[in-house]
Amino acid sequence: MAADPIRSAAGTVRGPVAVTGATGKQGGATARRLLAGGVPVRALVRDASAPAAVALARAGAELAVADLDEPSGLGPALAGTTALFAVPPLAHGPAGSDPDLEFARGRALADAAVASGVRHVVFTGVASTPGETFAVPGKRRVERYLRERVPLVTVLRPVRFMTNYLGVPGFGFEGFVDGVHRHIFPPDEPVQIIALEDIAEFAALAFEQPDRFAGRTLELAGDAPTPSEAVAAIGAATGTALRYEQLTHDEAAALNPEVAEVRREWIAGRRWHADIEALRVVHPGLRTLADWLSEGGAAALRAQLSGVPRQATAPGRSG
Repeated sequence: MAADPIRSAAGTVRGPVAVTGATGKQGGATARRLLAGGVPVRALVRDASAPAAVALARAGAELAVADLDEPSGLGPALAGTTALFAVPPLAHGPAGSDPDLEFARGRALADAAVASGVRHVVFTGVASTPGETFAVPGKRRVERYLRERVPLVTVLRPVRFMTNYLGVPGFGFEGFVDGVHRHIFPPDEPVQIIALEDIAEFAALAFEQPDRFAGRTLELAGDAPTPSEAVAAIGAATGTALRYEQLTHDEAAALNPEVAEVRREWIAGRRWHADIEALRVVHPGLRTLADWLSEGGAAALRAQLSGVPRQATAPGRSG
């Protein structure tokens, strides 16, 4: 693919935007958003024959095979790019999360980016809270490492994804089981959530307006329903009988001690704090849960929940 120019307030940046995690959630959404806006994309993938990679290629992305655990291949994959969307995968070991491995992956990507002449990085991590429980030390170390070495860095810190209602493989909870959504959160207290498409919108804005967004850290959320409200909205949108249950401390500990600690800290009041109204000024199309459901979320959930009993339908209304 030809390396067309990307114009911004800071001048003309030549070369495609490299996107890691392009076959995953945030990377995939960002790659599609950039392509839709006419921005050339080089998608870094581990397997160019994977269905998600093939779909990106059909959409116009250039594919480059690379693996964050094999740093020698990152330089060739980034050659000719001057901007990067970076989303190192969460690393897990036998005892839970592995921040050292996560940092090693992020450092390898940053070093390769600098060596390849990349001057602009949008890095996506995890929303922050007061205290250290949600600090995700691997990602925070990557943030600092990038800021020390790359001239233009924007950090995005999204909260929980709306797509998590569809389930997260290997996570132990999320999604619905037998019509029940179970999580660590109290049922009647707001929990911030974000649509993947809106993470992509903020990434695109950062690439389009580096003078405005470089050096900034954006805590990202689009809505804040209580878990009970969210499940009720999903039930209404899908016509399915659903309910919410909060995991007990012992149930969370049985899944993973880290989950139990996060539950304890959340209940103690250490929570995400994105300023949704301020974000909506920057991005007026910021999606609520109702928006996400109407744009395809309900259809995806309905297909997944097809074995769950349907709700009773009021006379004169379709289910």
